Amino acid sequence: MQITTHKYHGAGNDFILIDNRESKYSLDTKSIAKMCERRYGIGADGLMILDNSDDYDFTMQYFNSNGEEGSMCGNGGRCIVAFAYDLGIIKDKTTFIAVDGVHYAEINNTEDNSFDISLNMNDVSKIENNNNTYYLDTGSPHHIEFVDDISQTEVYNRGKEIRYSQQYEPINGTNVNFIEIKQGILKIRTYERGVEDETHACGTGATAAALAYAHYIKRYCKEITLEALGGTLRVKFDFDDGIFHNIILSGPVKRIFTAKY
Repeated sequence: MQITTHKYHGAGNDFILIDNRESKYSLDTKSIAKMCERRYGIGADGLMILDNSDDYDFTMQYFNSNGEEGSMCGNGGRCIVAFAYDLGIIKDKTTFIAVDGVHYAEINNTEDNSFDISLNMNDVSKIENNNNTYYLDTGSPHHIEFVDDISQTEVYNRGKEIRYSQQYEPINGTNVNFIEIKQGILKIRTYERGVEDETHACGTGATAAALAYAHYIKRYCKEITLEALGGTLRVKFDFDDGIFHNIILSGPVKRIFTAKY
């Protein structure tokens, strides 16, 4: 079967997107993993299927690069918004449904094949703290660890060790983020569960890092800037009665290509 695929990235976090509103395609785990493989397939951190929704503009279904259906992906959510815009489904605002519930998003600007997109994330009321590490769920589970020099951090080896640790075994492992605080900006590197490697950015990870940082410094900033390997992300939020709400993840998205697979 020939499949029309579209490639987008959000701050270097890259995805294959497929329009399945006409129910043309049925992909199994093996097929998705093969498409995401970087040497023999298209290559991507994950794959998303855009489908119809009775109540919202569209449905987002996300798969990790190993072919397994994943939890919420923040940069993926921003990329699928750009995809929906390119398909003519939406204009500058949208409400869609994903695995963790309803999300609202807004396209701040668009120029040629580049976008700046903001995505509302779910409220967060629980943050676990153990010395200089934090754990919270921002649609996907995240371990946050503050380090002195992120350039010297063994992201793959240390991330894999934490991801498969006994501590996180009950939740099938966790994503792992290392954070260096530098002049009020967070440098972030992430080992992603399901990709099983370091990615150039992670939207739910950036969101988790920003909230953990606010908790860490005991000051609830209006907006936090994060520098990932693939670009800059912004997270803003409100904090009341122990709950982070109105959480918005913003940053760049770029359309790379369309191809037949």
